[in-house]
Amino acid sequence: MEGKEHKAGFVSIIGKPNVGKSTLMNQLVGERLSIITSKAQTTRHRIMGILSGTDFQIVYSDTPGIIKPQYELQNAMMRFVSTSLEDADVVLFVTDLFEKYDEELIERLKHLNQPIIFILNKTDLAKGSQVKDKLTYWLEVFNPSKVVEVSALKGENIDKLFEAILELLPTHEAYFPKDELTDKPEKFFVEEIIREKIFENYKQEVPYSTQVEVEEFKEDKKIIRIRAIIYVERKSQKGILIGKGGESLKKVGIAARKDLETFFQKQIHLETYVKVAEDWRKKKQALKSFGYQQ
Repeated sequence: MEGKEHKAGFVSIIGKPNVGKSTLMNQLVGERLSIITSKAQTTRHRIMGILSGTDFQIVYSDTPGIIKPQYELQNAMMRFVSTSLEDADVVLFVTDLFEKYDEELIERLKHLNQPIIFILNKTDLAKGSQVKDKLTYWLEVFNPSKVVEVSALKGENIDKLFEAILELLPTHEAYFPKDELTDKPEKFFVEEIIREKIFENYKQEVPYSTQVEVEEFKEDKKIIRIRAIIYVERKSQKGILIGKGGESLKKVGIAARKDLETFFQKQIHLETYVKVAEDWRKKKQALKSFGYQQ
């Protein structure tokens, strides 16, 4: 008797900023891989999360929210989206109860050859016939392969979505070793966790102007020693980030260390420093050194 066929493929999660793509990816993979904050445009890279079973491997890509780029960093972010769509075997298009459709985006989706699963997120916030009304609204302009309503935050209907993805995946051997969870190195997640804490603790433009780089990552049996540089675009932002007597930066460090200890299951010694990289978001060379080139 022959064994069950093995399915494997790349699944790209796309949509506008703040519709819950990162929360959804973390639910699907079961690991906290993508940065989640309440602010839009927090995902800057394409982050792969790998879910493997005995007869399947799903390589999820969380991508930056689709926007009209206004500076070089955003151009780089949109290139990550395009590459992710080119590689995809299945596309998850995520929207929520409150978003209106964008004709340009719908046209782009119509030209894709891959099957698309339309995901209506945040259904836990629905009142009355809101879910039904919103689906009617979208399906008048869009004809996906499958439709799934979810609450990524509450984990509702994630199993149903998983089954829909599995059904559409091609028969293929695994692309990565079965014990791998992501294509990103450990340093990347340190940088993301620190950046998340900056988004949670500062307002306005400061979080968007920061870039985190791990300069040192030394691990032994009991402890991981990390030294991280937080870059900002202007000297005034450096003062805001550090705060009076270093209090603001200390708060970020304590919160980041707590999450890093959960993530790595080890004691963490974290040192953070702030430096100015003038207008780095607009400069191609700076973006290249920070890993935003394809």
